[in-house]
Amino acid sequence: MKIKYLTFLLFIGCRHNGSILPHVKPVVEAVYASGFVVSKDEYQIFSQVDGYVVEIIAHEGDQVKKDEPILIIEGQQQHARYRIAKDNYALAIKNNRLDSPVLMEAKAAMETAQVKLQFDSIHYLRYTNLWKSNAIKQNEYDQAKLNFDNSRLTYQLQQNRYQKVKDQLNNELTNAQNNLKITSDETGRYIVKSNFDGRIYKITKVQGELVRRAEALVTFGRNDAFYLQLSVDELDIRKIKKGQKIKTQIDAYGSRVFEATVTQVYPMVNQREQAVRVDADFTTPLPDGLSGLAVEANIIIREKENALIIPKSLLLAGDSVRTSDGKKRKVVCGIETLDEVEIIQGIEATTPLIK
Repeated sequence: MKIKYLTFLLFIGCRHNGSILPHVKPVVEAVYASGFVVSKDEYQIFSQVDGYVVEIIAHEGDQVKKDEPILIIEGQQQHARYRIAKDNYALAIKNNRLDSPVLMEAKAAMETAQVKLQFDSIHYLRYTNLWKSNAIKQNEYDQAKLNFDNSRLTYQLQQNRYQKVKDQLNNELTNAQNNLKITSDETGRYIVKSNFDGRIYKITKVQGELVRRAEALVTFGRNDAFYLQLSVDELDIRKIKKGQKIKTQIDAYGSRVFEATVTQVYPMVNQREQAVRVDADFTTPLPDGLSGLAVEANIIIREKENALIIPKSLLLAGDSVRTSDGKKRKVVCGIETLDEVEIIQGIEATTPLIK
C-alpha cells in the first residue's frame, strides 16, 4: 500500500530577488489510510443445519428486533427426527399412566400372586395345626409349606417386577422428554433470528435455495452506529496510537470531510497487503446508515498552528539549506509532509533560500 503524507493547506512561498522565503503557517503530518465504513457489532449468521430456504421473512435493509425471524430453513431428516421423538414422548406418557396396558399387566400379575399367597398362607396355617394334632401326614404338611414358600417368593418377585416396570417407564419418559427438547431446539436452529435490534445488510440466499451447514446466510449489524475499518502500511503503524484524530472522505458523500478517532490498533500484520488494521469511531455522524462504503482517511500524527515551512525541494542532504549568498546552513527539521518540511532551528522567516 502506498503511504501519503498530506497537508491541508498548500505552501505559498514568497520569492525575493529569485530566492524563496520560508513561510509561517499551520501544518499537519498525517498517515494515509484506506478502508471501509462498517456497522457496529456487524457479524454473519451461519447455518447450523443442511436444508432448503422455504421462507424469507425479512429482507435486506429491514430493521428487525432481537429474536425476530429472518428466514426459515427446512430439512427433511431433522423433521423426521422430531416426529419420531414426539411420538416416542407421547407413547412414554401413555405407558406411564396407572391404567396403561404395560403397568396393568404387571399389576395384575402381582395381585394374582398376592391372592395365591393369601390362599396358600391360610392353607399352610390350617395344615400346621392339623400336623401338630397328628391329623395329617408329614408329606401333606410339607407340601402345604412348600406351596406357601413358593407363593411368597412369587409375590415378592412380582412386586419387584412391578416396581421395575414403573421405574423403567419413568426413565423412558424422562429420556423421551429430553430427546424431544433436543430435537425441538434443533428445529429452532432452522429459524434464523437476530441476536439484537439491528439491520439486515445482506442475505446470501433466495427462497428454495439449498443451504449447507456452516454456510453464511445473513450479514447483520446495528443501524445506529458505525465505525471505520482502515488499513495502515506496516512501515508507519508505530506512529498510530489510540485517541489520534482522523479526517476522512467517503466517496458516496463527495468532498465532505468526516472526523473520527482511533480506537483500536491491531497487532497482526496482513501479510498479503503488508498492512495493519486500525479501527476508529466517528465523531461526525453519518447521514445515512450504509455499511461497506469505501473511505480514504488521514490519521493526524502531529500538527502545529504556527510552523516555519519551506518546500522539501530546498532541503539538501544532511538536513541543510542554501541561503541566497550561496552558503550552506545546517537546520533542524520537524514535521514533514509530502511536499514540505518544518524548520525548527537554523534559519529565520526572513532568511532567503535558493536551490
